[in-house]
Order: sequence, then structure tokens, then C-alpha cells
Amino acid sequence: MGVAAAGAFPIGTHVVGRLGFGAMRICGPDIWGPPADPAEARQVLQRVVEHGVTLIDTADSYGPAVSEDLLAEALFPYPTKLVIATKGGLLRREPADWSRDGRPEHLKRALQASLRRLRLERISLYQLHAPDSKVPFEDSVGAIAEERLAGRVEHVGLSNVTVAQIEAARAIVPIATVQNRYNLLDRSSESVLRWCTQHGIGFMPWRPLLVGALGEPGGVVHTIANNLGATPPQIALAWLLARSPVMLPIPGTSNLAHLDENCAAADVLLSADELAALDRARAV
Repeated sequence: MGVAAAGAFPIGTHVVGRLGFGAMRICGPDIWGPPADPAEARQVLQRVVEHGVTLIDTADSYGPAVSEDLLAEALFPYPTKLVIATKGGLLRREPADWSRDGRPEHLKRALQASLRRLRLERISLYQLHAPDSKVPFEDSVGAIAEERLAGRVEHVGLSNVTVAQIEAARAIVPIATVQNRYNLLDRSSESVLRWCTQHGIGFMPWRPLLVGALGEPGGVVHTIANNLGATPPQIALAWLLARSPVMLPIPGTSNLAHLDENCAAADVLLSADELAALDRARAV
């Protein structure tokens, strides 16, 4: 069945497939500058759509600007069912710099720039990339809420947040999704995932493929993958999809073969015993 086997989830007025694509890795090394082969990057994005993926996540900081530009070059005019989610709130002055800037004036400028690069009049899902400790959180969220009222944002999401921050944001504007780091090795956002599950809010785990030693010979992920004729990344994605009905993994790659492999993870079915073994797994 391909990605359709993962099922669907509503993000506000949109219904997307639960297995999406993260467009961070289509940039150059360290998520800085253009890719070595821009034509291949555009081909990867086109193959994403051919697979039936309907959720692509990006950010203005990827490149910076490179990922959004490539998306427009490869896919505009966009397929009707495709939701492109982007984020603002981080600055990139050099490869190692991921400084936070949650000032309302910055977020509004960043949104306008993303609209231009993506060739859109309204962004379906705009996410605050990370809270900025130097700016009141409510001010950052409020700026995006104002852009929603102005019609330039359809739905609002948050990234790298706590449950308390989600609740504070929901007092200002409806929140459609949350994007936090979550994978087999890092479950520090378990309480956030549980909260999102209870409230029916989409949860996009970033760095979803991390398995570490669990994917090496003798590790539980490697063993299960061998038994099922799958790969460790496919087991990681299958586990995530089974973890919660609001889970929306967004694995990213710049390689066509890896993309095909990730999309095929939707067809991997884990037994109750396999899921239990993965639930118990931790870093080795």
C-alpha cells in the first residue's frame, strides 16, 4: 500500500497522511548552503509526492532559505492535497549557529520571506521553531496569531515546547501540531506526546530514525528488522506510527533509495511482542 498504509490525520481543515517528509536534509552539509546536486534534490522532492506523501515539513533556517526555495522549484504549483509546513524563529549566521529569535517583528518578517520563497499567499501550517528565553513566549505566539487573523497563516504549530507552553499558547490561538524530538532513544517528550494524544493534536517527532546501538547486530531493532525482512530505520518508523494515532513522523533524506525505504515503512507491521520489546528498549 505504501504511505497510505500509515493512515491519515486531520491538521485543522486538512487531512494528511501520517507518514510525512522532512525537508531539512536536502540542503548542503550541516544544513548549510545548497546541496551538491540541486537537480537530485528536486528529484527527491518530486518522488516524495509520487509516493503519495501529503505533508512536507521545512523551515526558513534550513540552508538558510535553501529548503524552501527548492520546494518551490520542484513542486510549484503544488498538488491540491499537499500541506507544506514551515517554521520561523531561528537564525543561521554560520553552520553551527541555531540562535533563537522569537521577537514578534522577526517572526513577521520571517513569515513574509517564507511566503515569497514558497510562492504562497497563505501557509497551511506555520510553526514557532523554538521558544526564545529573551522574549515572552506569549508575545511570540501572539505574533503568529496576528498573522493568522490577517489570513497569511491557516493553522499554527509549535516546536521544542513543554506541555505548559502548549497550554499557554492555546489560550492565545488554536494549536494544530507540536514538533519535538522523539525517537526510540530519546523519549524525553513522552509527556508532551501523551498530552497531544489526549487532546487530538498532531505530534511530529523530529530525528525519528535514531536507533544507535539498538540497530546494530545483537540489538533489538536489528533483530526485529532481520526477522521481518525490514531495515532498522523502517522498524523505528513503524514503532513511532504504532505509538500514538496522532504521531506524524517526518523522516528526511537527500537520497532516493533512502526515501523509498522510509516510505515503505508504512507497510511494516509489528506484533504486540515486538512493540513491547521496542517499548522497553533504551540506549545501550
